[in-house]
Amino acid sequence: MANIIITGSSRGIGFQMAKLFAKEGHHVLALSRNEKPIAELASENIHTFSFDITNSKDIGKVLAFVESNWKQVDVLINNAGKLLNKPFLETNSSEFQEVYKVNVFGVAEFTKTIIPKMPKQGHVVTVSSMGGVQGSMKFPGLSAYSSSKGAVITLTELWAEEFKETGPSFNVLALGAVQTEMLEEAFPGYEAPTKPLEMAAYIKDFALNGNKLYNGKMLQVSNSTP
Repeated sequence: MANIIITGSSRGIGFQMAKLFAKEGHHVLALSRNEKPIAELASENIHTFSFDITNSKDIGKVLAFVESNWKQVDVLINNAGKLLNKPFLETNSSEFQEVYKVNVFGVAEFTKTIIPKMPKQGHVVTVSSMGGVQGSMKFPGLSAYSSSKGAVITLTELWAEEFKETGPSFNVLALGAVQTEMLEEAFPGYEAPTKPLEMAAYIKDFALNGNKLYNGKMLQVSNSTP
């Protein structure tokens, strides 16, 4: 059974992934600022505590947990994200930076911390968005969000190159619209064609097996536009 870390696990895709992995018997560290939804599952295969990916002390708590309980991490799923839907001219620098702190800088710092604890056959999967894919359809109001999601696509390619001899593998999934709470908050009334559980099941399988065929790749996981 694998040792798996999932960020952004309090709701939506991350929450469903934690349940699916645990059901299969894997050991899961499910991280989110709000740990209550995961804690209420009372699963013996899931550990959780409050975690802010932008807080270096919280990242240190994760490292301490791994060193004390697991020794190694087989799969890291960078699922935490911050979505801002606001016209560019109305977005102040602080709001823009907050999106990048979660979606880029936090992901980079957390991944940097976990890599030394991963074996060569380990797999880092980062969740991006179709909005971050060059040449894809773009939407007004998503300058901060979509550009940050483009950044982690490039980061993934760079990590795969830098660690190609020692591992782990790195891949990024550019998701289309999924009917999550975050999507509803940003686009009230919009009905996405894909449910969180459907996407969670896909990412679960990819996280466990995708690195056998892919490294440094961006896969578009979307059956719709957006």
